[in-house]
Amino acid sequence: MPPIWDIFCKVVDNFGDAGVCWRLAQILQREHGLRVRLWLDDLATLRALAPAVDPASAPQEVEGISILRWTDQPAMHDADVVIEAFGCGLPDAYVTRMAARSCPPLWIVLEYLSAESWVDSHHGMPSPHPRLSLQRYFFFPGFTAASGGLLREADLIGRREAFGDGARSAFWRNLSFDVPAPSVLTLSLFAYADAPVTALLTAIANDGEPAIVAVPDGVLMPSVRAFFGATDDAARSWRRGALEVRALPFLPQWRYDELLWACELNFVRGEDSLVRALWAARPLVWQPYRQDDGAHLRKMEAFLQHYCAGMSAAALGPVTALWRAWNGAAVDWNTALWSEFRAVREDWAVHAGRRAQDFAESAEMAAELVKFVRNRVE
Repeated sequence: MPPIWDIFCKVVDNFGDAGVCWRLAQILQREHGLRVRLWLDDLATLRALAPAVDPASAPQEVEGISILRWTDQPAMHDADVVIEAFGCGLPDAYVTRMAARSCPPLWIVLEYLSAESWVDSHHGMPSPHPRLSLQRYFFFPGFTAASGGLLREADLIGRREAFGDGARSAFWRNLSFDVPAPSVLTLSLFAYADAPVTALLTAIANDGEPAIVAVPDGVLMPSVRAFFGATDDAARSWRRGALEVRALPFLPQWRYDELLWACELNFVRGEDSLVRALWAARPLVWQPYRQDDGAHLRKMEAFLQHYCAGMSAAALGPVTALWRAWNGAAVDWNTALWSEFRAVREDWAVHAGRRAQDFAESAEMAAELVKFVRNRVE
């Protein structure tokens, strides 16, 4: 019988934690033949990403994965591997059961993604439990060979490459929108509420070059509606100058991938959408989750060093300025930033495709997890 892997996840206030854990669970089950149980404290958030999930039902099985509530009692069948996602901890009763076993499961603390240099030296390090005879291991996703790699389904690149003009047209029509003309720049916009959305929209509207901005439903919609002075609750698109904004429903994971593939520039936030935007092989602007001590800016700069490696000198300045302005560092948003992006857009697009290929040739996170476990069990 295949080994059982338990993944524990608590949803803080965004979709990324549940999104990463759901992707990981799917890859472990589909590509590595493991029995996976996903323990969550918020099934409604998972349903937004995977509509087949029923928030009122647990335990339940969706796509071959068992889904349980955080408060459920430990299952009869003990797990072989336990993943504690993002320092969420484990239920006390579950830990007590682990400690009572003659052969405890392998306990892995899955950390947040970071490009900072210290990650490589901490990846895989053991950490004994402070009270019980249990050992934990820290697993860090990352962008180097010394880290745990990036999540990627085996067929993802092929699906992206198969997403041609016909699929792009079908994507927009399925959402009841006209297909953008080839001369119109298309952007997706997924960000936290404190992003300078009004400044971005103003710059695009005043630029003179036509652009469509697709905004999935969420925390940005009040700012978008206020920008246009919108009063019609049923409206799904607005125009000002060269700008058209389209209000999209919140998309499940597989459709969000299609949105990224359908656009020529993607503004993304957090961990899960950053990695998916990398695999989309399109120019991207990332907003890390804001932290009071400014750690999010250090994460941004560390990632920029990896992402911009090999970028042309002409594109490097405008790209880094755009990222820093979007995240409230260095300069404020202005129309000049947008014009500078326009000037280097083609160079950036070539670079984005090259970096996506580079990252795809490195380690895949789920496979690295399986290897990590095998090396400590055998």
